[in-house]
Amino acid sequence: MTLPLDLPAHLTAADCARVSALAERNLAAHGDGLLGLVLSGSAGRGMATERSDLDVFVVLGDEAAAERTTAHSSDVDEIPWSRSELDAPGAFGTEDWWHRWSCAWAPVVLDRTGGAIVTALRRQATLTPEEADAVLIDHDRLDGWVNFAYRALKSGRDGRPLETRLDAAESVPWLLDVVFAIAGRVRPYNKYLAWELRTHPLEEWPADDLLGLVQRTLEGDVDAVRETFVRVRAACSTYDASRGHSRTTDMIAGWGDELRLFEVRPG
Repeated sequence: MTLPLDLPAHLTAADCARVSALAERNLAAHGDGLLGLVLSGSAGRGMATERSDLDVFVVLGDEAAAERTTAHSSDVDEIPWSRSELDAPGAFGTEDWWHRWSCAWAPVVLDRTGGAIVTALRRQATLTPEEADAVLIDHDRLDGWVNFAYRALKSGRDGRPLETRLDAAESVPWLLDVVFAIAGRVRPYNKYLAWELRTHPLEEWPADDLLGLVQRTLEGDVDAVRETFVRVRAACSTYDASRGHSRTTDMIAGWGDELRLFEVRPG
């Protein structure tokens, strides 16, 4: 039996052959327990180089998956994933959360579930409104970003350039969690940040704008921190209006007079 694989057009002939061999091997081993194949990593997103391997999720029935572990080689990482695991997105801060973005924009090479794998991948890579609230407020990513940004601004005010850069740099992961949570998406791995912003743009954050602010922030540019704050605050206002609450804007307002440090300075 030959499986009907939907291989991305950008894959090389050699990589297509590897995926096909992997599919046939898993079909022989698991039969109907093989539910699908998902191509993740650089190859799945058209970013592979001559040094890239293939990252393939092998979606299996729970019984079949229980007998498998990840197999690494120089050419292919073969990662078993049970249907139950795929259907259960991990909460923020857990190991399963870290794996969620690997599902984002990953092509499904084989789906023997009638489309359920595609739906499950989309669910893994996106946030429900309640999950977004949890990231922003319950897990303090918004407050944490404001805190690091504030510390960077204080150090800049006090003439401490090294400390300014350190706190500004430390603020960036928190900022990206905030930006993507507001958009209802899981934050991408750093390697794929520019790719995602350009390939799947965020409505309120054009790629060049956000990447430029990130770059300037990493350089300790306090004006970039202030400009980012203005945009985040506006995004929070829009987000709260869509959610029918004021949790993010209230959190920012709770900083009170300390917010004066974020005021954009004239020219």
